Amino acid sequence: MSDALPDGFGDLRARLAELDDLSHAARLLAWDQQTHMPPGGAPARGEAMATLERAHHDRATDAGLGAVLERLAPWAAGRDPEDEAAAIARVALRDYERARRVPADLTAELARASSEAMGVWVEAKRRSDFPLLRPHLERIVELRRRMAACFPEAEHPYDALLDHYEPGMTTAQVRAVFAVLRPRLVQLIEEVAASGSAPVLPGPFPVAGQRELALEMAHALGFEQAGWRMDDAEHPFCMGLAPGDIRVTSRFSHQDLSGVFAVLHEVGHGLYEEGVDPGLARTTMGTGVSLGIHESQSRLWENFVGRSRAFWEHWHPRALALFGDAALGGGELEGFLRAINAVRPGLIRVEADEATYALHIVLRFELEVRLIEADLAVAELPDAWAQGMAELLGVEVPDDAHGVLQDIHWAAGEIGYFPTYALGTIVAAQLWLAASAAIGDLDERLARGDTLALREWLRERVHRFGRTIDPPDVVRRATGSALDPEPLLAHLEAKYRARYGVSDLR
Repeated sequence: MSDALPDGFGDLRARLAELDDLSHAARLLAWDQQTHMPPGGAPARGEAMATLERAHHDRATDAGLGAVLERLAPWAAGRDPEDEAAAIARVALRDYERARRVPADLTAELARASSEAMGVWVEAKRRSDFPLLRPHLERIVELRRRMAACFPEAEHPYDALLDHYEPGMTTAQVRAVFAVLRPRLVQLIEEVAASGSAPVLPGPFPVAGQRELALEMAHALGFEQAGWRMDDAEHPFCMGLAPGDIRVTSRFSHQDLSGVFAVLHEVGHGLYEEGVDPGLARTTMGTGVSLGIHESQSRLWENFVGRSRAFWEHWHPRALALFGDAALGGGELEGFLRAINAVRPGLIRVEADEATYALHIVLRFELEVRLIEADLAVAELPDAWAQGMAELLGVEVPDDAHGVLQDIHWAAGEIGYFPTYALGTIVAAQLWLAASAAIGDLDERLARGDTLALREWLRERVHRFGRTIDPPDVVRRATGSALDPEPLLAHLEAKYRARYGVSDLR
């Protein structure tokens, strides 16, 4: 913090602490809803969430808060960009101005509608019954359109929703990035498919063994029993409630090791939350700056670390001890690496390989934009989904559970979220290049089971800033360049060219 703080800054901290406490309570209720709450609790939980959201909105838009922020604005504008206190005031003013644009009734209604829809989504997915969820999604899309309309100056109505998850990003920018990714990835997948079949690990993988392995890996990455916990959920997620309280969840299947990789993914999120400067606690700045930057952390640990040869030089013997040679396709590391890095176009996003993953996101982004533009009706989503999967990945969608119902995001009201998964994957590739160059012996460290150097590099260059530095500046400071899909594409093309013997992917 700054040495000499102006009058009013203490008042600001007190007001922000209340907002952060309300968010803490809402996150705890959301975590419980997906992990422990019985289904019958959904209606009451929806009301509780709506009340919390209204209370938060009332405080976030309070005229007294606005007066304090306006008084601090000239001081904050004149301070060095590195000044943490000034950054708190600047970002809090931006949050205040955005919150003032959205009516309290609208935020409360969205909280209520999404809480109710999430419980219905679980049952609809279990029954593969999209019509069961349809009226709830129609209500959520209507509410999201109304929210977008609160920002009429936006170039595109989807911009206002995207900005909530990725501040400063626009629909046009995402389209430009995806226009580069889409054709290169489609070509890569076609070339690899023509080169031969993708190996599969035979299994089975008992869930108890997977949980044991995943927890051991999590501890090696930085999962500490005193400040972390892991639970099961229908859709894996991470929730950073406060310093010293990080919740991760996973979902295991005896058929494959996707649950282990999901834990690596979610622990990556948790490391970000844990690595924020403790001085930012209860300021509303003590969390990740955007979901794209957040996703860069989870994708880096899941894929760039978790699917690397160096990582498995350390962990493969442990996997063999838990599951046996037969389950892993023999005792050879090389065969195991081919299987966990296979390109296999499939139906499920969270199980997608590195090459196909971003195309799952491209589809969801395109559908979301069409929903907000009213170019696509909710009732048409299953057919549009199936058509998109056929065009992008060449797979046939057999039912709603393996198609439009697989993700919880839309039921949770999170329209605008999906693009951040691909943006984060792009940033992960940039960070991996920068970290590898800076650390020098990173592979050797990972082969010894040592993740400390990478974890500390990320903490120093990404995590500690929380929300005090905007996403583009985080990327530029850490990597020396702006958001750039080329490192990801180069990584994937080089990796699969070597693994599948494809000579030219251009």
